[in-house]
Amino acid sequence: MKGHMNTDKGQISIETNVLAKYAGICALECFGIVGMASVNMKEGIADLLTREHVKKGVRAVIKDNKITIDFHIIVAYGVSIAVVAENLIDTVTYKIEQFTGLDVEKINIYVEGVRTLD
Repeated sequence: MKGHMNTDKGQISIETNVLAKYAGICALECFGIVGMASVNMKEGIADLLTREHVKKGVRAVIKDNKITIDFHIIVAYGVSIAVVAENLIDTVTYKIEQFTGLDVEKINIYVEGVRTLD
């Protein structure tokens, strides 16, 4: 699905996979997030994704020019999940809205694992 914006100079379409990758990169910059998780539904195991595959842990949907983003994250051991989630929501909302010109309606966060930082 694409998001569309009409401007006085024409129409702009944004693919959801572009949003997912951008949102994933923004999320990796947030304190306390070790990475995105790819969930193996067959075994229920969350695998840490490399930066190149970050969009596999993010799902973006555009409906009525409003964006909903789902994150499957792995957090650092010892951090407050509530603080990490709030920071993630604030940071990604700001950056996605600046990047696209569209409103972020909702961000859902699924904590799939905890890792120690080396």
